[in-house]
Amino acid sequence: MSDRLSSLLQRFELRARVYHRGALCGIANFDGRDGVGHLHLVRQGPIGVTDRNGVRHVVSVPSALFYPRPLAHQLHADERDGADVVCAAIEFGLGDENPLLRGLPDLLIIVLADMPSLDSTLQLLFSEATAQRCGHDAVVDRLTEVLVVQMLRFAIERQIVDSGLLAGLSDTRLAKALTAIHADPSRAWTLEALAESAGMSRARFAARFAEVVGIPPGEYLMQWRIGLAKALLRRGRPVKQVALEVGYGGASALGRAFGQLVGMAPTQWLEQQHQ
Repeated sequence: MSDRLSSLLQRFELRARVYHRGALCGIANFDGRDGVGHLHLVRQGPIGVTDRNGVRHVVSVPSALFYPRPLAHQLHADERDGADVVCAAIEFGLGDENPLLRGLPDLLIIVLADMPSLDSTLQLLFSEATAQRCGHDAVVDRLTEVLVVQMLRFAIERQIVDSGLLAGLSDTRLAKALTAIHADPSRAWTLEALAESAGMSRARFAARFAEVVGIPPGEYLMQWRIGLAKALLRRGRPVKQVALEVGYGGASALGRAFGQLVGMAPTQWLEQQHQ
């Protein structure tokens, strides 16, 4: 099977910036207005985390706490003993552009001991985080990006998310169709072609896709294309060129699809982003 993550990573560049390493004492607030996700690697706890709805989790063993989207939350550690934490801001496209972000839960908690394949990355990351070697900031950031990819791979392989894109990528047959869509959005995809790529009948594929991913294949394809169009428009690409790259015959066809999904024309949407 083709790589289930590479097309997503190529379209939406993953960036990490480590901004805290070491002891965390008391309460740390994250208001969600910074527009990024957050990864908190708890090397030694215990530590509590509370979201904006008051839902609280207590982590007593080394764990990864991953907020893929901007979301207000608090970390709570003992004021005297504290906790040993590495915190990073994570950018991986916006939630309405990257379907992987839409398909992840608000908070993903993974016990580090459950991911032995990440041991070498974690050891090097923690070692670099506490060192003062030349260029260690850049090394720590890149290692954190590697860790996020490995966590996503782990989530797919262990099927720890039961709906959305990540669940679809965990399904061997659906993953073939999803990977094909991600790799070649400009192709004139039909339900028959997607079902054939998954090795399923059209009816069975459509039903299974909607059950697992949560929306019909045609709607997912449109969301993927419009999400890509948004990302490309943000980068200053011309509407006509964007239309061809994401699978529409021209600017008018993109405009119709964009209006159907977003409620406005691409140029109007782009103007709003710059306000």
